[in-house]
Amino acid sequence: MELLQLPKDIPVVLASKSPRRRELLAGMGIPFTTVTCEVDESYPDLMHPRDAVRFLAEKKARAAAETLEETAVVIASDTLVEVDAVPLGKPKDKEDAHRMLALLSGRHHNVHTGVCVIYGKQMISAVDTTDVFFLPLDDEEIDAYIATGEPMDKAGAYGIQGIGGKFVSHINGHMDTVIGLPCELLSELLSEVVWQ
Repeated sequence: MELLQLPKDIPVVLASKSPRRRELLAGMGIPFTTVTCEVDESYPDLMHPRDAVRFLAEKKARAAAETLEETAVVIASDTLVEVDAVPLGKPKDKEDAHRMLALLSGRHHNVHTGVCVIYGKQMISAVDTTDVFFLPLDDEEIDAYIATGEPMDKAGAYGIQGIGGKFVSHINGHMDTVIGLPCELLSELLSEVVWQ
């Protein structure tokens, strides 16, 4: 993927406290600052996970844009794991993490990441999905992984870029979508908003 060249006079703000998203955006060669806002991450009960991540990314982007005194490009994203049409967000506790990992064991699931870009009065959003295939896990493996602490702030209770990557046999799609910021999709959205 080519690095995206944004006009130097347009500030870019990432609405996220995730170090993984910061690393991915930095890897695109885009200078940016970050802002974090407390946002209610609930969404309508019957909303499909693909729609939910878009809804939440838009909510986060709007909340961040409202805090800024100058016009900037605001980027926000949200990620959910889906298995059996059930969304898996971040685990509430160790038992919840164990439940999620046992559910994913030896199976295929989808990871949806929604991205939203706001610039001035323009807002655009989209979703990318990657299929992830897990190896079978036993209770000892799951408990040992949970003991590392890594699963506790990750959608679906695993980090593919960390220790949790050893549980993944293969993926169909983009790794950065699973990590939490699909860079190719973001580049398309930025191009559309900034140069339309």
